[in-house]
Amino acid sequence: MTTQNPFPLIGSLPKIGIRPTIDGRRKGVRESLEGQVMMMAKNAAKFLSANLRYPNGQPVECVIADSCIGGVAESAACAEKFAREGVGVSLTVTPCWCYGSETMDMDPLMPKAVWGFNGTERPGAVYLAAVLAGHNMKGLPAFGIYGRDVQNAGDSTIPADVQEKLLRFARAGLAVAIMRGKSYLSIGGVSMGIAGSIVEQSFFESFLGMRVECVDMTEILRRVEEKIYDEQEFTRAYAWTRKHCIEGKDWNPPKLRRDAKLKDKEWEMVVKMTMIARDLMVGNPRLAQLGFGEEALGHNAIAGGFQGQRHWTDHLPNGDFMEAMLTSSFDWNGIRPPMMFATENDCLNGACMLFSYLLTNTAQIFADVRTYWSPESVKRATGVKLTGKAAGGLLHLINSGAATLDGSGQQSRNGKPAMKPFWEISEAEAAKCLKATSWPPAIYEYFRGGGFSSCYLSKGGMPMTMSRISLVKGLGPALQIAEGWSVDLPAKVHQALDERTNPSWPTTWFAPNVTGSGAFRDVYTVMNNWSANHGSISYGHVGADLISLASMLRIPVAMHNVAEEKIFRPSSWNLFGALEPQAADYRACANFGPAYG
Repeated sequence: MTTQNPFPLIGSLPKIGIRPTIDGRRKGVRESLEGQVMMMAKNAAKFLSANLRYPNGQPVECVIADSCIGGVAESAACAEKFAREGVGVSLTVTPCWCYGSETMDMDPLMPKAVWGFNGTERPGAVYLAAVLAGHNMKGLPAFGIYGRDVQNAGDSTIPADVQEKLLRFARAGLAVAIMRGKSYLSIGGVSMGIAGSIVEQSFFESFLGMRVECVDMTEILRRVEEKIYDEQEFTRAYAWTRKHCIEGKDWNPPKLRRDAKLKDKEWEMVVKMTMIARDLMVGNPRLAQLGFGEEALGHNAIAGGFQGQRHWTDHLPNGDFMEAMLTSSFDWNGIRPPMMFATENDCLNGACMLFSYLLTNTAQIFADVRTYWSPESVKRATGVKLTGKAAGGLLHLINSGAATLDGSGQQSRNGKPAMKPFWEISEAEAAKCLKATSWPPAIYEYFRGGGFSSCYLSKGGMPMTMSRISLVKGLGPALQIAEGWSVDLPAKVHQALDERTNPSWPTTWFAPNVTGSGAFRDVYTVMNNWSANHGSISYGHVGADLISLASMLRIPVAMHNVAEEKIFRPSSWNLFGALEPQAADYRACANFGPAYG
């Protein structure tokens, strides 16, 4: 298995633009500051490039203005350079007073922040406050970054609290910039009346800057029947699949079980479906060589989804293998970036998967938020008392076989289970994920056309963040966030609980962090307040990053359990009610409106 390094989407990856602003007064003032201001910009660029990576694994690139910006002419020159260089995120830095409205970034679409150096020699903090006031007045929200402790003028270090805000802003800003101009590929339509699979194109256009591409599911069947795929790759992919994807227990009643010959045909079909869905999303130059020039182009889709149920699955093998393998960080072509691909075409869950993926560069779990198990219910069903992080109860996250194999927790970091960016995953870790996953035949009562579902149990001890966007008429989108942990249960407890539902699907036992109040009063309240049947689960506690990203997109956060001191939004949010941060978030998002109109 070899590591690949592709970014198959059209459009260059956005850079971070650094804008060193300066007091424009010549004959002494500006001259005395040039070196310090430009060094601050260079330090910021060096720090960001050293600590951030693009989805392809390469370090994030920063572009610095050719000169310090003392007025509108140099602001314009900087803007021209940023446009030429492909800048998608703007960071203004200064240790001194500058002319606010003359030096500020006026691009209405670019996420922006201002770092005002906390030093007493020059009034960097005064400029920061002044220019943020200008941003607020002009309706151009910006994040303000200001260190807690005073630094000496010659101190070139970046304090830890400033580092945290720089990275939080930059991660969210890059996510916004990478999404812009890409597509969500809707393969099919609405699955079983699920609201999230009613693809609201205006949401993607106005809030995410994306377009929606729609393809009927029969396009997959056409490409299978007309052999519009790479047959050489299929031969290799099928052999790899049969070697590494071990068929699991058949849970169907004996009279409904299918013979090996029929199952072999289903395996062939699901492998072809996986290749074709990938080609539909991002294209495949090999198809052009085979004479399929139009199909070779793809839809430039950074995320997508497959309706499946029921118009496809009543007749043909389900999409479980396709969805699980696309969202994993490896396949027959080696270790590579995962794709964001939503079960049942739940595009709103797909959008959350995309958000967290761009913030973390890791694969994302798609799951039903299936069941709340209270401690009392577990004791009654198994005779065992829950302990540790599970003591207050659990959420059973389980889905019809489509969860990323990374979610098995067979990768590790510092000796603990993890889900990692593809460039950190070893061949041995990918092999362990495959070994930990079996592929039981589909339950034919659900999936008459057959197929195979991924089946694994996530290791406990992983920090996780579950998120979900819902659309509300008259309000628009709202985001929910729940940080918590995957947990281990005694084997007999897991078996007893898992086999009460469909044991052929992958399970993650999730214990959200509870606060004793509001929507996080206890685990039951989290479940009771969750707004949809699905959730997107990311490795790591990334709720604060999601909150910053949501503010850039003007999506209010309906519930979260992120510590108050970690929340970082544009400075104008405080003016909508600093004493009521959640209400202020709703008011600010409504006031400024979706980022793309």
